[in-house]
Amino acid sequence: MRRFSQRGGLVTLSEINITPLLDLAFVLLIIFVITTPLLEQSINLKLPKGMGQPDKKIDPRNVRTVEVSVTGVYTLNKQRIGLEPLIARLAGESRSNPDLIVYIRADQDGPYKNVAAVIDGCQRSGITRYSLRTEPAK
Repeated sequence: MRRFSQRGGLVTLSEINITPLLDLAFVLLIIFVITTPLLEQSINLKLPKGMGQPDKKIDPRNVRTVEVSVTGVYTLNKQRIGLEPLIARLAGESRSNPDLIVYIRADQDGPYKNVAAVIDGCQRSGITRYSLRTEPAK
């Protein structure tokens, strides 16, 4: 950008106007603040109330979370998947990681047969470490 100097010659403007950059940064910040909570949960579930003790420290790399919706939709680590591929994938991961723990989060109003299918598949695959998750007590 060029402008006239007081001597009559042209000089290059060496300043950058940062106002549009700040506006863009604030807009992006607002977008991320609004969309991040929507990305955290894959299925909207109402978990049953629990009275259990809090979990001891578990390495998050050993945990796989299976969610079961009211309509029988299964997700593994927030990715939608069918029951048979779910069990096959858990079995494969269990063979490579003997410390694998499967967290089963199921909606309290959903049919029990969907949860039983996941538990049965885990048992048939030799996965003995699984946990039925509940809403923590207040």
